[in-house]
Amino acid sequence: MDARERGRPSGPAARDKDKERELSDDTADPATEDFLTHRNLLFTVAYEMLGSAADAEDVLQETWLRWVKADREQVRDPRAFLVRITTRQALNRLRTLKRRREAYVGPWLPEPLLTAPDVAEDVELAESVSMALMLVLETLSPTERAVFVLREVFDIGYDEIAAAVDKSPAAVRQIAHRARRHVDARRPRQVVTSHQGRAALKSFQRAIETGDPQALLDVLAPEVVLMSDGGGIKHAALRPVLGAERVARMFAGGIGKLTSTLTTEPTVVNGHPALLVRLDGEIDGVMALSVEDDRVTGLYYVRNPEKLTHITSAPQLAFR
Repeated sequence: MDARERGRPSGPAARDKDKERELSDDTADPATEDFLTHRNLLFTVAYEMLGSAADAEDVLQETWLRWVKADREQVRDPRAFLVRITTRQALNRLRTLKRRREAYVGPWLPEPLLTAPDVAEDVELAESVSMALMLVLETLSPTERAVFVLREVFDIGYDEIAAAVDKSPAAVRQIAHRARRHVDARRPRQVVTSHQGRAALKSFQRAIETGDPQALLDVLAPEVVLMSDGGGIKHAALRPVLGAERVARMFAGGIGKLTSTLTTEPTVVNGHPALLVRLDGEIDGVMALSVEDDRVTGLYYVRNPEKLTHITSAPQLAFR
């Protein structure tokens, strides 16, 4: 089992941990053991298809209910069977979510997950859950997204994917090729080291806390894009903000108007550098960064409180 299958942001909410402990209590039950053995993989499949940890956990609950009702004497490969159930449940949910997101107020961003710093050392794993790639996956159709995640992220065979998405292996190959070409045309071109990411984050944090426009311009790439997600609940820009000067001006102006005390804390979100932003000690949002050539090319600021429940209620999570 490689790192991509072992690793994922563990089930973050306390209620999910309690449920997992309940399942673990019956370690003699083969069904429970099989489910827990592959839970990391199943969560990651669901999260990368949905962009939401809460929805991914719901999919896992649905998968568990179907798994315990299955005639396991007829199941030759528990992993393949569980992946198939999870994929189908995630596809059903994704089609519903896509309709909801069409009416979303302002830009939609994935739900951020705190991850351990060493996740950034595994470049392939970190990119697969990065904000930038997750946004690219949003532009795929539900079936294309499922095929891309299963094939490109987890290297699952075409026959197994075909069974999960109810397509022929030949059709899956065509879908995989089309999805890969679409993603490759839009994904970041350059991979930076974790050291470069931390250095850019430190410079950006210093500029934010001082409100120095020139310091911001020094760390922002000329073509930087800022996306903020308030979900219609908190104030956020309704469109992406493009260009270093406009982004720096927005930050400097916003910080200058604050009546609260702003503090930031470096962290790792979805395998990439990020800041926890607090106002008067309360979490206001999470800002994830994309970095290329030692400069920030993307800023993803999640302020929607409905997407911050795992940030505020859970300790830092590790890919395992």
